[in-house]
Amino acid sequence: MTLTEKLLARAAGKRKAAAGDNLLVDVNVLMTHDVCGPGTIGVFQREFGPGARVWDPQRVVIMPDHYIFTSDRRSNRNVDILRRFVREQGIRYFYDVIDDEDGLWAFDASQGPLSAQHGSRYAGVCHVALAEKGHTCPGEVLVGTDSHTCTAGAFNEFATGIGNTDAAFVMGTGKILLRVPETMRLILDGATGPGVMAKDVILSVIGRIGFDGATYRAMEFGGDGVSALTIEERMTIANMGVEAGAKNAIFGADETTLSFVDSRMKEHGTTRPYEPVSPDGGAKYATEHRVNLSSLEPTVAVPPDPGCCRTARQLADVRIDRAYIGSCTGGKAVDFEAFVDVVRGRRVVTDTFGVPATPTIVRHLKDTKRNGQSLWDILVASGVRMTENAGCGACLGGPEDTFGRMNEPVTCISTTNRNFPGRMGHPNGKVYLASPYTVAASALAGRIADPRDYL
Repeated sequence: MTLTEKLLARAAGKRKAAAGDNLLVDVNVLMTHDVCGPGTIGVFQREFGPGARVWDPQRVVIMPDHYIFTSDRRSNRNVDILRRFVREQGIRYFYDVIDDEDGLWAFDASQGPLSAQHGSRYAGVCHVALAEKGHTCPGEVLVGTDSHTCTAGAFNEFATGIGNTDAAFVMGTGKILLRVPETMRLILDGATGPGVMAKDVILSVIGRIGFDGATYRAMEFGGDGVSALTIEERMTIANMGVEAGAKNAIFGADETTLSFVDSRMKEHGTTRPYEPVSPDGGAKYATEHRVNLSSLEPTVAVPPDPGCCRTARQLADVRIDRAYIGSCTGGKAVDFEAFVDVVRGRRVVTDTFGVPATPTIVRHLKDTKRNGQSLWDILVASGVRMTENAGCGACLGGPEDTFGRMNEPVTCISTTNRNFPGRMGHPNGKVYLASPYTVAASALAGRIADPRDYL
């Protein structure tokens, strides 16, 4: 069996599973957030009854993160709905925006968008925070009401996004009916060269197979090149599997995986036994693709979808109005560190917005120094508008007062993961997707630039 087949067979209590099988699978973790959580709760209460209890309050993780730092009252209200449900159900893992369990959330626009307005429990972007808080566990099944839940496949688990109705069923039963996907194997060889990051790897793959090239398939990443990737880089690659239509994306577990998982579980008291899975030697794959990491160049996805890819050099005549670094794909510590590598000692010439994925990353940027100057201060000195309000920011557009949102038809180069029309705000805006290196170089040049010219 492949990684996905073996993992789903175990979760269904079966000795064997094959592509096309329909399995009733035990779920280990259900995640939801402020955008889809209220809808999921509504379906759950309608179908199971107003007094129904969730199947396991220890396994439901609720993380408000999308439309948080906005004055839009309907968005604020969503967080209050989550808080009320958590209190009724006794759900342990609720990473609230405020510390007052009986309070109501309201963003104060008069304080401006840059200073932190959240409480001590707030965790930031769910896909990054799930890992930070020790909820991603090898060999498990994690589902979430967000398409980029596949990020957790970096930790050797079956992770996929589901809709509100399926999530409500999981909330009441702890199970989900799944059709086992075919698996396509991607063999990574070698190591990336200067100026090339994990974002370039996955964009190159999507550019090769198309934005629908993995529709309802599992993307299984292997090969000796995996060992050269940090866990954050694997998260970036797994995150964007869905941009090729994949049901899930998954890596094997190695020492890098286990060390990260064990340390986060110990730190946050989420430790539990786990058993990683490995593919069988005779596993059958629908297709195989080999990727020579050393041959890759800085890559950019051109509107209107992540499959339209060119090299940065091929797009050198494209002028940009805005640069954006953030999101579950491009707002991790390693992403900001890469951005610093390019802009340090220079000034951006483009409006540039920085939104760290989690408060932990904000602290890392402020505590980590280079020649006596913090990474945060380096970014600010270079002209990047940095906000302490970690979250999804403008990745999904949001209300008009969302920090970094494209309220006009501007051209933006971004470390986010999706560039469909209107994704970051204005329907006529243009979004180019790239790595933090490439976004930083472009912010300095005022046009799409190859970061190798700046490193």
